[in-house]
Amino acid sequence: MKSINRLLKAFSFALFLITLNAAETCAADSYPTRPIRFVIPNPAGGLPDTVARIYAQRLSERLGQAVTVDNHPGANGVLACQSVMSSPKDGYTFLVSDGSTFSVNPRLYTNLSYDLKRDFVEVSLAARAPLYLAVHPRVKANNLKELVAYIKANPGTLTYGSSGVGSTHHLSMEALKTALNLDIIHVPYKGSGQSVPALVGGQVDMLFAALPSLSGFVKTGQVKLIASNAAQRSQQEPNTPTISETVKGYDFSPTIGVFAAKGTPQVAIDKISAEMAIIAKSSDMAQLFATAGIDPVGSTPKEFERALADEIEKIGKAVTAAGIKAE
Repeated sequence: MKSINRLLKAFSFALFLITLNAAETCAADSYPTRPIRFVIPNPAGGLPDTVARIYAQRLSERLGQAVTVDNHPGANGVLACQSVMSSPKDGYTFLVSDGSTFSVNPRLYTNLSYDLKRDFVEVSLAARAPLYLAVHPRVKANNLKELVAYIKANPGTLTYGSSGVGSTHHLSMEALKTALNLDIIHVPYKGSGQSVPALVGGQVDMLFAALPSLSGFVKTGQVKLIASNAAQRSQQEPNTPTISETVKGYDFSPTIGVFAAKGTPQVAIDKISAEMAIIAKSSDMAQLFATAGIDPVGSTPKEFERALADEIEKIGKAVTAAGIKAE
């Protein structure tokens, strides 16, 4: 009798597992059944917004459901994060943000209302957008080796512009200064819309900026490209070397990724991640992103988790090197 009961229990448990697996398979096959929302912590036209809209269009085509983009700028990303955190954890709301929301903000601001590990999970590293180290023509250097030599021959006299204290542009240069023991003066501006014209006009000697902001001035000889802050050469500028070719492990290229609120069904996370990987590798995506100076990536959640952890570590060291204190 005991043997029969054990057999019945084993059979019941096996039947339960089969039913559960069938339910999960059905859910994965049917998802999504209604529109998906991408929440962006930046205004329309910004880098995360551009990446989100390109992917949203392709996802809509592949999934058969609309993927809308909802801009929630303000409060250094807090509003967008809160919007995602307060939405139902059903797989229909995602955050699309650059990595600074989780790598830079916690270093600059105390008492943030969101926390990466507590409130979010990584879905996909959507894209990278390398920044380029550019110099004014008066700087007697055409590559990184010559630039380093020129800076060391003129310590404390050269200036670099940035998009503001704590920006990736700022931290990229501070990391370079620390790695190569360079003495350069920081001149912060309110965005590349101010810093790039300052470089062209000769108010600063060098800076980091996105390729679309610089390419026109490079063609006219008003600025010179020296290197990129990415780990690998970009598809947009394959002849421009990376700083990592000189400084091992250097990588400060901005990342744009998709996040879900903690508790989001795994089937939704896996589906969006898999579809984005397919989209990123499609033949026309590189060309579509090229005009914005963006390299599509597409990754698994685990790959994105590792990449973001690496970014957080590097940003932490750069913030310390820059002497920035949290507010």
